[in-house]
Amino acid sequence: MTVPAIGEAVAPFPLPYSLHGSGPHKIIAVHGWLADRADYAATLPDLDRESFTYVFVDLRGYGEARATAGQYSTAEGAADIVALADGLGWQTFSLIGHSMGASVAQRVLAVSPERVRRLVGVSPVPACGLKMPPDQWELFASAAEKPENRRLIIDLTTGSRRPAAWLDRMVYRSQTRTDPKAFRAWLDSWACEDFRTKVEGVRTPALAVTGALDPAITAALMRQTWMRCYPEAELAELDCAGHHAMDETPLQLVRTVEDFLRADG
Repeated sequence: MTVPAIGEAVAPFPLPYSLHGSGPHKIIAVHGWLADRADYAATLPDLDRESFTYVFVDLRGYGEARATAGQYSTAEGAADIVALADGLGWQTFSLIGHSMGASVAQRVLAVSPERVRRLVGVSPVPACGLKMPPDQWELFASAAEKPENRRLIIDLTTGSRRPAAWLDRMVYRSQTRTDPKAFRAWLDSWACEDFRTKVEGVRTPALAVTGALDPAITAALMRQTWMRCYPEAELAELDCAGHHAMDETPLQLVRTVEDFLRADG
């Protein structure tokens, strides 16, 4: 089994990344907990590369940054994103974050709100974290060492409707592109930390995209969290997607996200 390519890494520090497009609107996309920047591979062929310049990054402990030591926290990830933007010479940029990556993106908003043009969360973990009952927490916490738990998490959060081969591919990518210790440490940060007071009221336009098949990050949860946090918030629900819209419904996701980003002019 092979891992989908998403482009050669351009720089090893602060974060390895690949660049796509040459448009005036700059975007940094942050992956989620279960995989590296290859999470976005299915969207690449259909991006608007004339309107946007996309940078896809690997967080510490993931992909080409698997061996990069760190605290593996959303705050550290945000500092790395800001350092990356500085290295690229980008004074302003938009952010896309999937799941855990949306928590990192919101941390960037907390420290540098004046630099973020627009924020997109795809099945986003809210700034208040994601509280779990003990049995669910054990499932997630032990997934670092148990691939069968990663498979169960992916299956459950996509409505238990996806082919077995797809689940196997997702688990393989997750295992081969993550460092187990970093994977486990990241969980404590994105699930347990509450930094909503640092972003509440920020008027950056902020789109939350949820999948109707996802029982965890739901439109209802977003109405209780994301929509109350950001005065300029919007919500879109994709009928045929679960937690991994980049793989499940890439065309619909690209259209939804780029329409929102394009509204910035």
